[in-house]
Amino acid sequence: MGKLTVLKVKNAKAGRHTDGDGLFLYVKESGARSYVLRVQHEGKRRDIGLGTADVDGAGRDQTDSESLLNGSSLMLRKSLTLSEAREKASILRKLAKTGADPIIERDKERITTPSFAEAVTEAYNAFKPGWSDRTAKAFKASLEEHANPKLGQLKVSAIGLWDIVATLAVIWTEKPVMAKKVSVRIRQVLAFAKARGWRSDAVPEARELRLGLSKQAEGGHFKAMPYEDCATFFADQWKKELTPSRAAMLFAMLTGNRSGSIRAAAWEQIDLETREWRCPATIMKGKKVAHDVALSDAAIALLERLQPQKGLRSGLVFPGRHGKPLSDMSLTKVLRQVGRDEAVHGFRTSFRTWAAEKMPLIPWNVAELAIAHKVGTSVEKAYVRAEYLSMRRSLFDGWGAFVAPSLTESYRNAVALTPSQRANT
Repeated sequence: MGKLTVLKVKNAKAGRHTDGDGLFLYVKESGARSYVLRVQHEGKRRDIGLGTADVDGAGRDQTDSESLLNGSSLMLRKSLTLSEAREKASILRKLAKTGADPIIERDKERITTPSFAEAVTEAYNAFKPGWSDRTAKAFKASLEEHANPKLGQLKVSAIGLWDIVATLAVIWTEKPVMAKKVSVRIRQVLAFAKARGWRSDAVPEARELRLGLSKQAEGGHFKAMPYEDCATFFADQWKKELTPSRAAMLFAMLTGNRSGSIRAAAWEQIDLETREWRCPATIMKGKKVAHDVALSDAAIALLERLQPQKGLRSGLVFPGRHGKPLSDMSLTKVLRQVGRDEAVHGFRTSFRTWAAEKMPLIPWNVAELAIAHKVGTSVEKAYVRAEYLSMRRSLFDGWGAFVAPSLTESYRNAVALTPSQRANT
């Protein structure tokens, strides 16, 4: 039997009044009264608002009375008599003991479950502020094209493992890279839906999905130009008009940096006197770690040909139309125009392969750092913070001399470091 009575609820002074079994009546100084249930869920104490206290039934209209008579759930009621508050508390208390989230259960009937297509839009709007514009657009466009045709009309609460497998199967072998991205993004949307209370089932794991799909072909790496072809290719391109797209593509070849960083490069980041391109974290992959690139004679020559007048060197190094950054495809287009099917990103592989074969005395980790790869375990990275800029400069000087010997004043001296030279760096 509870400690409260209808009369006590009506006359209670400001403060907290217990009824027992975790049910409380809270009374504010203004006289407003509400019921709160305190329960333990997953080892933590939770206070759950049940509704305002209806001390004499005056707050209940005809519609409310008819709803109760017809069996409408107490979970939808915002104004409760003492007996209703006890019943609602009892139901939620039992659910909490079974491991269910009492707040989700309280609000379940009030929540309208969206379709997958609607959830995609909601997730896009929620995630967009923390993403780059490119990431946000890719997320939405890929799901609208490859997931919505099969999942779009289904309620997120009803989507199961087989629904996702059937959706991915359409592109799994024909477009393996895109299929993997869509798989991740579908699960992102479902996890978002679960967090919003629209879904109770666990989100299927990637391993479970793969069990229902055929094996994908090996590979998936960016196609790279053989480093032996790079010098001829560079010389051919150097003879042509140095458009921003062509210059950016050649700069990517000479610096081993990613296309996104190249397209975001600004003159303010480049120091021609120290021969360094100081890339801020904001233009690097992950946007967390800055990266310094040693500029070779060839890279300097390219920059000076692109903008010979020092006073004009400001803003984007490789501006697109209306001063905006170039698109990724604008660099690729230069390759396609001369019949090459490699990726711009593949120049990183070209450089890395050349470094391994032609500069073997340069430690492998220095070559990895040169192209902004993460090296070592978290412990190693915490204690070994040297960036080996001198050795990285030797690498890029050698690479520049190999790719563009006519632009390299001292390319005959740009050879692999001897062990004694390494000791002095």
